Amino acid sequence: MEYVVSDRVKNLKPSAIREIFKYAADPSVVSLSAGNPAPEAFPCEAIAEISANILKTDPVAALQYSVTEGYPPLRRAVWERMNSKYSIGGENDDIIITSGAQQVMDLYTKTTCNEGDTVICEAPSFIGSLNTFRSYNCRLCGIPLESDGMNLAALEKALQTEKNVRFIYIIANFQNPSGVTTSLEKRRAIYNLAKQYNVMILEDDPYGELRISGESLPPIKSLDTDGIVVYSGSFSKVLSPGMRLGYVIAPKPVVSKMVVCKQGEDVHTNSWAQMVAHRFMTEYDFEAHLEGLREIYSKKANYCMELLDKYLVPAGISYDRIEGGLFIWCRLPENSKISMSEFCKQAVLNKVCVVPGNAFLTDEAQQCSSFRINFSTPTDEQLEKGIKILGKLASEVL
Repeated sequence: MEYVVSDRVKNLKPSAIREIFKYAADPSVVSLSAGNPAPEAFPCEAIAEISANILKTDPVAALQYSVTEGYPPLRRAVWERMNSKYSIGGENDDIIITSGAQQVMDLYTKTTCNEGDTVICEAPSFIGSLNTFRSYNCRLCGIPLESDGMNLAALEKALQTEKNVRFIYIIANFQNPSGVTTSLEKRRAIYNLAKQYNVMILEDDPYGELRISGESLPPIKSLDTDGIVVYSGSFSKVLSPGMRLGYVIAPKPVVSKMVVCKQGEDVHTNSWAQMVAHRFMTEYDFEAHLEGLREIYSKKANYCMELLDKYLVPAGISYDRIEGGLFIWCRLPENSKISMSEFCKQAVLNKVCVVPGNAFLTDEAQQCSSFRINFSTPTDEQLEKGIKILGKLASEVL
């Protein structure tokens, strides 16, 4: 039997991160490659209590089919919080609860893009979203990231020259993989350029609640007076990734089409998970929980940066300090005697997994001298062991 696959997927490659997980599954390997929240961040007892109560008092609602737009009480709770705290969501917007934020990328791309249309992305950018855009045969145009966000001159040139640009994809807070936060000045400039060239913005914000230092910046969606920003949020990093809960706040005409597309994908998001999230937000101290998360990640991030300063920087590897999120972007020196991909391979042979930087580029064949480290998943002992091994390797090969 010859198995035929569609033109849309025949050139897709497995996620480099998921492939690395195969090595990371070896208990002798220190994995600095995952993007998982810290295990101690999960409110396990609260989720167990809420689940037991739901299944005792309202089991049918948790186990029966529900509406595609999402569990109404959760939609209201998320809308009210995002509106009051971040000025997101106006009279011309609506909200859907999705099966993780990854589904927002899929639904929005399916809703707006034809084959060959262009999506402008940060370079580097989140591999999961890039592969979603690729799966619809979109053309990806990468805009180099600077320390405060996209290079504006390159962005405007792309808007002027690229054909059929459908939207700009941006992770403005603690970007995955680079850790970069887009400045307020650039947020406004990107919004104004999108408005000028009649292009939408897809703002992906899974890490915004995880700021550990510096001042919070308003989401681009909060600047949206023209109905050109689609905002994607997630419960994965603040409650549990396994529950697969995300949400999208966007102009009503966009939401109505995304709802139709979602009906064909999964009918509706998991009812039990939505009910748990609603009760956690409204019956427990959600803001205190978020503050506890920030304390956890502040300690882990600062400890990781101390280790990088101790073991990697003296060996010639540099990085930019972060103000939040889960990732640190490390760079080999310009005159390195070894390529980044070879360095990552050697790290695996030495029982440490990191993610090669080219996995996050719109063109994976492009040269890259960086790799990504995650500090949220490993223990302190694993962090020190892994970074110490990387430092020893760097001293030997650079």
